[in-house]
Amino acid sequence: MKNPVAATPPVQALGVPAWMTPLELGLLAGVWGASFLFQRVAAPEFGAAPLVELRLAFGALVLLPFLWLARAKLPWRLWPRLALVSAINTAVPFTLFAWGAQRAPAGVGAITNAMAVLFTALVAFLFFRERIALRKWIALAVGFLGVVVLASDKTGGGDIGPAAAAGTLAAFLYGIGANLVPRWFAGLPPVAVAAATLVCASLLTLPFALAQWPTQAISAPAWGSAVAVGVLSTGWAYAMYYRLISRIGAARAVTVTYLVPLAAVAWAWGLLGEALTWPMGIACGLILGSVAISQRSR
Repeated sequence: MKNPVAATPPVQALGVPAWMTPLELGLLAGVWGASFLFQRVAAPEFGAAPLVELRLAFGALVLLPFLWLARAKLPWRLWPRLALVSAINTAVPFTLFAWGAQRAPAGVGAITNAMAVLFTALVAFLFFRERIALRKWIALAVGFLGVVVLASDKTGGGDIGPAAAAGTLAAFLYGIGANLVPRWFAGLPPVAVAAATLVCASLLTLPFALAQWPTQAISAPAWGSAVAVGVLSTGWAYAMYYRLISRIGAARAVTVTYLVPLAAVAWAWGLLGEALTWPMGIACGLILGSVAISQRSR
């Protein structure tokens, strides 16, 4: 999942029924939640870098038409910045989540991913001198407590601490990207920017993917999951998310953050038989509660 790239004002869509927005938010949460399931299935066979390369390549193919239509608005002088953002906001976080998917249940990555909303505020304070209200400091403290609880989960004899740390670092990088994109690419078509970052990230990841490409045969479920995480959970989901931002605004679209961990845990429980442990449940409650505190109006 990605953070909103800008507080884009909503554009009133004529003829869109009121029930369409919650339906689309629920569908988007389901698809983004499924991305952690797909990675959990595919990562052990592909490895992190090859899986991320496939995800980026398939996602970029879905969004290339948007990039082509807006090519005149993306001059070459912007591409070095696009490449930097693609590394910070896409290539490295995707790799961290794929690496974590090899070592921990699917819900772990989804729960830590929700920290991106809090990290966006923290990065704005640390590097861009934006003030953080007391409630957001409280939210950060509660969110970090949730990560500690999650990392301490030893249920079943496994150690998910490294995967939780990787997911938390990925969420922090999302927070950096969420601050850079609106400052560097304001006024540009957001879906075209997303497509450009996927293309750049795919090129950056390609050498690592080729060096680590699996030599053994890959099963059909792993291939299907790799295609699905690229086409559905990356390409299609990006287009849907930015469409929602343009229609209802980033503040409302970001509420999908609350649903993604729940969807991921439900997918993993229903299809992989992964149980929701008490530490995971407590951590999910703490992190989502902290996000709710940070997003609450005065």
